[in-house]
Amino acid sequence: MSKDYYQTLGVDKKASKDEIKKAFRNLAHKYHPDKKTGDDAKFKEINEAYSVLSDDNKRAQYDQFGTGFNQSGGQSWNQGDFGGFDFSQFTQGGQGGNFEFDFGDLFGGAFGGGRKQAKRGRDISIDIELSFEESVFGVERTVLLNKVSKCDMCGGNGAEKGSEMVKCATCNGKGQIREIKRTFFGQFETTATCEECLGTGKIPKEKCHACHGKGILKKESEIKVKIPAGIDSGEMIRLSGAGEAVHGGQTGDLYIKIYVKKHPVFRKDGHNLLMDLNVKLSDALLGGEETINTFEGALKVKIPEGVTHGETLRVKGKGIPYDRNYRGDILIKIHIVLPKKLSKDARKAVEDLKKEGI
Repeated sequence: MSKDYYQTLGVDKKASKDEIKKAFRNLAHKYHPDKKTGDDAKFKEINEAYSVLSDDNKRAQYDQFGTGFNQSGGQSWNQGDFGGFDFSQFTQGGQGGNFEFDFGDLFGGAFGGGRKQAKRGRDISIDIELSFEESVFGVERTVLLNKVSKCDMCGGNGAEKGSEMVKCATCNGKGQIREIKRTFFGQFETTATCEECLGTGKIPKEKCHACHGKGILKKESEIKVKIPAGIDSGEMIRLSGAGEAVHGGQTGDLYIKIYVKKHPVFRKDGHNLLMDLNVKLSDALLGGEETINTFEGALKVKIPEGVTHGETLRVKGKGIPYDRNYRGDILIKIHIVLPKKLSKDARKAVEDLKKEGI
């Protein structure tokens, strides 16, 4: 059965090429398989119709012979699903069968609705090593990076100081350049960002002498990094916009991976600081006092009478700062040290305790 390509596109038989193109764009945008209103079968039909009606020779043959005309002296147009092509092989981003095809590349620029990725500078990753104390209370570090940055002389626009920006001659100030793509669907018009003005439509009348009109250059940059209190080894800090710059786009980010040195006494447990404390047997039995060295100086800790091995003592408010004025605690785990040798008097005292059942 002969197909009515004019009816498929919804145009009159006397429609101009521009009217056919406009109708095709609207329908293809509506029925593209990636759209919510997508329809694979309808999409094939409108592409088939447009590939014929957009070509003067094919259109003339179609008007005379209908869809039974022979395009190339070989197979008929109606043979197969689309001139012998199997659309089931086509996938978005394309890995179907043995044929790769990306509808987004073909139709994106043609319909003005393609996904355009904004230019973005490269991200940078560095490592910073902290002492345990710095990780507890936080610290501000200054790092020196040799990276691509915005030119300070021109402020990133590429123009010499005092020089005006003029219309780009390459794209005539449009910021984009039209390109013609030929595919088996027919001929399509797409747009690409102008490489001369990078899409701005303007170029400097006189280029910056420092960056030669690029707006960016490689230089040493000093960056201050504020490291929060309580950070742990392996954590990552991201400084948005501290990465490498790109002309006409967004600056990348700086990622900082933290490494914390181990401390000989303290360990972290959330907002608390943990430590072990060896206590003599006599202090465990009778009570006593021990001095511990904290990051804020010496601190005396009272050992309660009758403390047990493995018991934890708490020193409030001397741990890791958090939520502005709040701090965790120091948790002290008690380890009772037993003497390896006893004097005669000590042995007699222990024997007396044994007799009392202690």
